[in-house]
Amino acid sequence: MKATAAGILAAVLLAAGCGGSAGTATREAVVETIAPAAAADLLGAPPAGLVVLDVRTPEEFASGHLEGAVNLDFRAATFAEDLAVLDRDVPYLLYCRSGNRSASARDMMASLEFSEIHEIAGGIDAWLAAGLPVEMP
Repeated sequence: MKATAAGILAAVLLAAGCGGSAGTATREAVVETIAPAAAADLLGAPPAGLVVLDVRTPEEFASGHLEGAVNLDFRAATFAEDLAVLDRDVPYLLYCRSGNRSASARDMMASLEFSEIHEIAGGIDAWLAAGLPVEMP
């Protein structure tokens, strides 16, 4: 059964929680590009609410993805709108195939004031080159 974009977004929003910022201190946003090994470490001890966001096409996603990843197609006409409704207060681990789309998505997320974005340098290509595992659907 294939999930729809709306269903995926609903799952991300539910998994991320409500995450309001009322009554919390303002903190500096974390926006960084990290090596695949550092991303693997992050997944090994994930911060609360971490969302693994794969911005490749659904076909690319189906060829293998990081465990627990949610797919949000960067090339979809609604990508900017879909991204804008995600919870900005939870951490994200972001990747694409080689790093081009995820770099653009990272910049979009930063401009939308997402609080914590970790982008995998070199995308899933670099992840695989490092011998790290992927999940097959």
